[in-house]
Amino acid sequence: MARNGPVKKNSRNLPVDIEEERVIFEAYLRSNGLKLTTQRSQIFEEVFGHHGHIDADGIAAKMRNLDKGASRATVYRTLELLVESGLVKPVRLGTGQHYYEHVHSGEHHDHLVCTSCGKIFEFFSPELEEYQGSICDEMGFSPKRHTMIIYGTCRNCSAKRK
Repeated sequence: MARNGPVKKNSRNLPVDIEEERVIFEAYLRSNGLKLTTQRSQIFEEVFGHHGHIDADGIAAKMRNLDKGASRATVYRTLELLVESGLVKPVRLGTGQHYYEHVHSGEHHDHLVCTSCGKIFEFFSPELEEYQGSICDEMGFSPKRHTMIIYGTCRNCSAKRK
């Protein structure tokens, strides 16, 4: 979900709210007999350094460009650890690319995917959530989770076509 206003940053120019995620990740690693290596820490900071959808290849390329020394395999393994720790979830948006996003407890959102430029937009609609809940109630269905993805053309791509 898009945040309103600027994100507060700490002295390392990272969002201040990631300190809690770092503690959770370190505890998860310790409980599994693993260490927070320099490479895992750098990947963690890249993942949580911005809000939005990320992909493993993009992170690996950034690590190479920044001369951080994290291999593609290390990026994939670290992302899997972040998923297992409950901090990140994989998102399949039907674009052929696998994305990941932060897990924010209690925050649900859906996606709009531009089929022209590939940009992904997040949105939340309380009315839509309420309507989905009433449909489930009406059908006697007990939902566990859901994902809504709407494919189409974004405003910028539509304007370019005109």
